[in-house]
Amino acid sequence: MTLRAENISLHLSGFDLLRNVSVQVEAGEVTAIVGPNGAGKSSLLRVLTGELAPTKGAVSFNQRDLNDWPVEQRAQMLAVLPQHSLLNFPFTAHEVVALGRIPHQTGTLKDTEIIDQALQLVDAEYLQKRFYTQMSGGEKQRVQLARVLAQVWLPCKEGEQILVLDEPTAAFDLAHQQLTLEIVRQLAEKGVGVVMVLHDLNLAARCADKLVVFDGGLVAAQGTPEEVLTEQLIDQVFGVKAMISRHPLTNKPLVIT
Repeated sequence: MTLRAENISLHLSGFDLLRNVSVQVEAGEVTAIVGPNGAGKSSLLRVLTGELAPTKGAVSFNQRDLNDWPVEQRAQMLAVLPQHSLLNFPFTAHEVVALGRIPHQTGTLKDTEIIDQALQLVDAEYLQKRFYTQMSGGEKQRVQLARVLAQVWLPCKEGEQILVLDEPTAAFDLAHQQLTLEIVRQLAEKGVGVVMVLHDLNLAARCADKLVVFDGGLVAAQGTPEEVLTEQLIDQVFGVKAMISRHPLTNKPLVIT
């Protein structure tokens, strides 16, 4: 169990944001977290990454308590793409992606090679020398995605690696949404564990090995997309009448509303 939250509860500002949540993220698998707005999805990611301490319960990472890992070692194994970046400095795309290589001691030449490859992978190599503050929202998000990819680009001797993505496709057009999902699957095939929040159930069904459905700070269901995505659950959690079919190309569950 690479990254595991066990009986997590989170109480902030008088609200129970998470209640007795148990989730595990395995190396080489894609876990998608879905649910309505305010259900606790992003709060869970913040606990899983150590940004917030749970009120109750524990988070373990590679067989150790998450907080027992030295910061630099943890950064070699755990990369996080938040929903919104607060970066407002006039860094070039190259310099932003280089931030992902700071925890590693691989040298300037190797780091430059990785940065170039990461930007190319996310279709942002043309942004190499452009200032981050002059980019569109989608371009900024692609550069930030390249940053976290660069952070887990090479296997780590300290342990298995996890990539955490909070709504990674929100700012993207259809082509870049599809590209992002392809990248996520490629990472999983290389042994990296991916956990991400998605709003689009069909995107989640398409790329995830496991879905975790949140509702009111509780896990309403978890399992494979085929196990989880039922008409009854979508009605119960999202308040939407839906029909479940099969995607003609992928044969994955297709939610029709």
